[in-house]
Amino acid sequence: MSTILAIDTSTEACSAALLYRNEITHDFVISARDHTKQILPMIDKLLQQSDCSLQQVDAIAFGQGPGSFTGVRIGIGVAQGLAFGADKPMIGVSTLMTLAQGAYRTKQASNVIATIDARMNEVYLGQYQLNNNQWHAIFPECVIAPEKVVQQVKLVSQDNYSAGTGWQTYPNMLSDIKQSDILLPHAQDLIVIANQKWQKNETVNVEKVEPTYLRNEVTWKKLPGR
Repeated sequence: MSTILAIDTSTEACSAALLYRNEITHDFVISARDHTKQILPMIDKLLQQSDCSLQQVDAIAFGQGPGSFTGVRIGIGVAQGLAFGADKPMIGVSTLMTLAQGAYRTKQASNVIATIDARMNEVYLGQYQLNNNQWHAIFPECVIAPEKVVQQVKLVSQDNYSAGTGWQTYPNMLSDIKQSDILLPHAQDLIVIANQKWQKNETVNVEKVEPTYLRNEVTWKKLPGR
């Protein structure tokens, strides 16, 4: 029975979730500029509510991007700090795949096209299909102009659902797509994917964590001393 703590600050949403004794507790706020103030108290509250200590956690899961560059860095930095201090492995989960899991949670969607507004007239794009309770990417996640989305995606089903803020900004990228109402990633969805990765031993050591930015000009600096 796994115990996993998950955090996501990769967008304007700030969320945390705890899987403990087969139950998921979670918290979620929209806090565009206060992630650093919100996330640690949120984690403390979840641990206290569940009467669980950080030492009881098997792994720390985090939203690895793509998303806000600052938000991704904050989330990874906090997760690294917790994992380093408690000597725990880490589990990175795609922000776009987390959106797909949210669409499944709310709409039972098994074919999801997830987009996040990447600014600069582009979106981060991922397409996923659920097979045997596992998400599979139809193509590698990418950053793309909205007008090129229709050429990139493969409509593998008549029931394709949208997820993410890209659809809110550019609603006409595709026709005949159903709305999932999931705009932002939730840690309660991230933790489901993280638990599957834990079962398959797909973890990473603190010093080897890498974010997913998708824009090559952005570089990542590890924590000092790592």
